[in-house]
Amino acid sequence: MAGFFQEDEILGKAYDARLMRRLLTYLRPYRGLVAIAFVILVGLSLADIAPPIITKFIIDRSIAPAVNGEIPAAEGLGLLVPLGAAYLAVLLASAALRYGQNILTTYVGQRAMYDLRVQLFGHLQSLSLSFFDRNPVGRLMTRITNDIDALTDMVTQGVVSIFGDILMLLGIAVVLLFLDWRLALITYATLPIIIALTFYFRRMMRESFRAVRIRLARINAYLNENMSGMAIVQLFTREPRAFSQFDELNTDLLEANRGQIRAMSLFFPAVTFTRAGAATAIFIAGGYWALGGQMTLGTLLAFWQLLDQFFRPIQDLSEKYNILQSAMASSERVFRLLDTEATIVDPAHPVALPSVRGEITMENVSFAYNEGDWILRDVDFKISAGESVAIVGATGAGKTSIISLISRFYDVQKGRILLDGVDLRDLAQRDVRRHVGVVLQDPFIFAGTIASNIRLNETAITDEHVRAAARFVNADKFIERLPEAYETVVTERGSTLSVGQKQLLAFARAIAFNPEIMLVLDEATSSVDTETEHLIQDALRKLMVGRTSIIIAHRLSTIQNVDRIIVLHKGRVAEIGTHKELLTQRGVYHRLYELQYRAHEATASA
Repeated sequence: MAGFFQEDEILGKAYDARLMRRLLTYLRPYRGLVAIAFVILVGLSLADIAPPIITKFIIDRSIAPAVNGEIPAAEGLGLLVPLGAAYLAVLLASAALRYGQNILTTYVGQRAMYDLRVQLFGHLQSLSLSFFDRNPVGRLMTRITNDIDALTDMVTQGVVSIFGDILMLLGIAVVLLFLDWRLALITYATLPIIIALTFYFRRMMRESFRAVRIRLARINAYLNENMSGMAIVQLFTREPRAFSQFDELNTDLLEANRGQIRAMSLFFPAVTFTRAGAATAIFIAGGYWALGGQMTLGTLLAFWQLLDQFFRPIQDLSEKYNILQSAMASSERVFRLLDTEATIVDPAHPVALPSVRGEITMENVSFAYNEGDWILRDVDFKISAGESVAIVGATGAGKTSIISLISRFYDVQKGRILLDGVDLRDLAQRDVRRHVGVVLQDPFIFAGTIASNIRLNETAITDEHVRAAARFVNADKFIERLPEAYETVVTERGSTLSVGQKQLLAFARAIAFNPEIMLVLDEATSSVDTETEHLIQDALRKLMVGRTSIIIAHRLSTIQNVDRIIVLHKGRVAEIGTHKELLTQRGVYHRLYELQYRAHEATASA
């Protein structure tokens, strides 16, 4: 099943200092809060270490002397009260500091990853269409959602907490040494075992995390594709097969997660067993020395409490490594995406056109989406300002590619395209596209209201402009019949609207933005009923007045009144002329017209 998807393999180390430094730059704007968090961590470590030490004094200075008759019971009780109050105060301080640390680190982490997510989305918007041709939407969604979530976990639960655990571990190690160096050495003897277990655990977890991320991206890509194409799946009754493929992908993810679970299931019992072994050794040795008078009971009890705290940071560090491992895998993916350079870029010093007439020239243009597979070959023509031109040809002749090139979604490999005599590559992309109105064969409708789909959140386009644009293209007739008219909510991709209604909305959208030089129409009338086609044709006639218009249509009957027709054949310009001139030449256009005329006659007679 993996063969259906392009793999986004995660390369690099389990821990990469370069990636970590880059991640930490997102904390730089919040370094003041991070410094406060570190101070809180120091206080929290001291507050967590203090209770066992107070316990030692409670037993050795208050309870044991009073029980043994070394001091009066009243004196022992007098010492117990302040020591107990100190114990309670330390516990309250620890709770308050832990609360403050959690709030602070979570806030900083969420803010830092908010900045990263915004940067990533902005970068995605700047990438060229060729990038999206190669990368499934589901995979990109995984980068912005799951991978950023993994980084958020690292920042909120990992970076600061790791330093806290290390500080806690060092603090306890020092206190143990001061309490009793002999028991401390017994405790330290477990460290080589813990280190060996950690390294073994790390090797097991590394590949598991990578496998999980890859399989999660596959599932997201598959879900996005199937949800978008659900009508086709149901139309061809492919539900069982689609379910089977999803089950296969889901099982693959389950198996990857099982590897991670097995590793964790082995590690934590091993650490617990090591801790139990250390506790047993301490009780035997400590009990022996306590019975011999070489150690107080309070010291032994304090050691027992500190031993539990000594192993807790070690287990926490292992879990943090778990988080760190996931974050490293995610950061490799996220930063690789951020480092992807757009293939369509603005020049360092773009040419500014004070006014645009709309003259378009293609000079010996050759273009290929994939190297060597030429879609257009030596295309050469000129469209005068205000001229209406139709581009026709068989499927695959390169018609739509010309529209994409004029909009500068792609750059040509050979030749050049001129706008008012200036190469498109010398202009800023925004300056080119704000003059281009595009209506595609399958217009994209966003979830929202009818009005928001026309203005696309452009505040300069008022409600009156929206209504005027709809009236101009004859879209107002169906809009006003909707329950809430222009405020009617449409679902994602406009599933509640017909094809014709979506195309009329796209026309209204183009008019609302009032493209100054051209209106590019890509087979906009190829899938509508006769009544809607009449409405669109009427809108077209009005749209073409005073604008450079390029019309691409399969149905030649819709373009007979344009100024010129450019006929493409196998990526080359075969003929240029008016409808009558091209019919007289009895060339490629004549054959296309004959085929459509006969097909129309056959349909009419049937």
